[in-house]
Amino acid sequence: MKDLLLITPPFTQLNTPYPGTAYLKGFLNTKGIGAFQMDLGIEVILELFKKETFEEIFQLAFENDRIQSENCERIYALKDHYLKSLDDIILFLQGKNQTFARQICTTNFLPQASRFAQLDDMDFAFGAMGMQDKAKHLATLYIEDLSDFIVECIDPDFGFSRYAERLGQSANAFDELYAQLQDHETYIDQITLELLDVQLKNTEPKLVCFSVPFPGNLYSAFRCAQYIKAHHPEIKIAMGGGFPNTELRSVTDVRVFEFFDFITLDDGELPIELLHNAVLNNGTEFKRTFILENGIVTYKNNATKPDYKQQDVGTPDYSDLLLDQYISVIEIANPMHSLWSDGRWNKLTMAHGCYWGKCTFCDISLDYIKIYEPVAASLLVDRMETLIAQTGETGFHYVDEAAPPSLMKALALEIIKRNLSVTWWTNIRFEKNFTQDLCILLKASGCIAVSGGLEVASDRLLKLIDKGVTVEQVAQVTRNFTEANIMVHSYLMYGYPTQTVQETVDSLEMVRQLFEVGVLQSGFWHQFALTAHSPVGLNPSDYGITPNYKNISFANNDVDFTDSTGIDHSQFSYGLKKSLFNFMHGIGFDIPLQDWFDFDIPETDIDPDFIYNSLAQEPVFNIKPTAKIVWLGSMPLVAEFSKTKKEPLKTS
Repeated sequence: MKDLLLITPPFTQLNTPYPGTAYLKGFLNTKGIGAFQMDLGIEVILELFKKETFEEIFQLAFENDRIQSENCERIYALKDHYLKSLDDIILFLQGKNQTFARQICTTNFLPQASRFAQLDDMDFAFGAMGMQDKAKHLATLYIEDLSDFIVECIDPDFGFSRYAERLGQSANAFDELYAQLQDHETYIDQITLELLDVQLKNTEPKLVCFSVPFPGNLYSAFRCAQYIKAHHPEIKIAMGGGFPNTELRSVTDVRVFEFFDFITLDDGELPIELLHNAVLNNGTEFKRTFILENGIVTYKNNATKPDYKQQDVGTPDYSDLLLDQYISVIEIANPMHSLWSDGRWNKLTMAHGCYWGKCTFCDISLDYIKIYEPVAASLLVDRMETLIAQTGETGFHYVDEAAPPSLMKALALEIIKRNLSVTWWTNIRFEKNFTQDLCILLKASGCIAVSGGLEVASDRLLKLIDKGVTVEQVAQVTRNFTEANIMVHSYLMYGYPTQTVQETVDSLEMVRQLFEVGVLQSGFWHQFALTAHSPVGLNPSDYGITPNYKNISFANNDVDFTDSTGIDHSQFSYGLKKSLFNFMHGIGFDIPLQDWFDFDIPETDIDPDFIYNSLAQEPVFNIKPTAKIVWLGSMPLVAEFSKTKKEPLKTS
């Protein structure tokens, strides 16, 4: 029996728990408040992808005449082969049946549908990655084929890292989501609610708190809340997390509170402590919390107590979660992308907020970015040691908006000082403080990868974004990381306000050169999205765009807009992503940029040796007199000897 039940609703990640509930449970431990946590997403996946469940799925699809496509007809025809190997595949992806990799890699051992059409270059892609990774990739394609069957024949809203995401994206009104919740429960809903009910009976909580990080978690959170209201009306229900923090700051629709009693914003520690007091002790203080009062959605922020400092929030606690049952997958043959989906990572934060806090596309007006507060390196490593003891895992993903170089250096020194053997990676800005020496130090401490925003790869637009970097600087920093054997992933953007076709083409050329010289190993293009809380969203006329505002009663974040250039930037999407896929595999550098697109584009204005020349410059060393020398080698061998000078020969 626990006072609180913390839930991450379906779906986020297959390979590791989203850290929101672990952060909160760690804090609640410091207050002596009993809480149980569950990742409902992984539990639903494990229940869904097992032999007994899929026997029923195949039967339902056939009896209801839902098998329409040639692909699903093939899967159904091979159903016995799928059922025979499904449980073993899941065990393998959980790391429990590693010798099975040899079977998986045997030609035609696994049944194959449309996802296997991309297998032409398997030897090329996995030649250096080994049999285990190749088997993980094949097993991933296998379960993706089954997921395609679920989408076509059982539930069109299913996805491994999201569920009914369309209902949460840009949902300015609650109408569509509310209507869906009045409809019959889906097959996946039934599995979800059965698992939820078991946990409710085991835990007997007074307050259930849903951590909703993304739009793809929203529908399930509401469906679960609806079930609790109907079957356990005595239990109070709250929602917090990334989605309400960014999207529900303007909620006014009273129907939302048919499902939830409380919606909290921003840092969750003090709000959840006060909710616990309100539910169990009739407390009347709230922190950044929406409630329904006298039939009106009311924002309560009457607590006199300040938010907790990062040093006081405790160490994340991953107990209760099924840590040995998460599924590692490899969706594409790219080692950097596999960090997100392969292996279990303990998640920590070096600093609350962003130390830069200026990028004009980012929600820098919100507290989770605006309020910057670093954590002392010694405390961070204390937390790492605590989590290693608790989970048995030595891998860490620091989930900062942008980890500060000075704190990364202090963290690395503390790890080395304690002689810890750990593996870690994080998000950064490509700023000049990442010198060659610092990158070598980070690598020595266990840093294996960084991801950062190059964004538009255009100096004019980088200045407009207020990114604080230039393309030349990015090239030099990525070179420093690469030479230290730290993998580099870059976030890339197209369609930023006032971006011209020429600038998009030039950005692609910059990216091509960065991959060609070998200082980038991974990247991802995304189209600019206008958010209500960013500088662009708050002052759109300054950036040459006209927003299309709608009446807001539910979610308010993404805003439709018209760019003064009139360019349809979406037309570049396929060509940019196709070229990047090739560049990441080390091919296609000699293909003219025009060949990636099925419409005419201008010639690039970028010098073909721009990046090469940027890297040819000699680094300038500005070593301060107070600088300390760090010796990364072992104790050197020392030998002592003495030498005497012979006296000169005397001659007569």
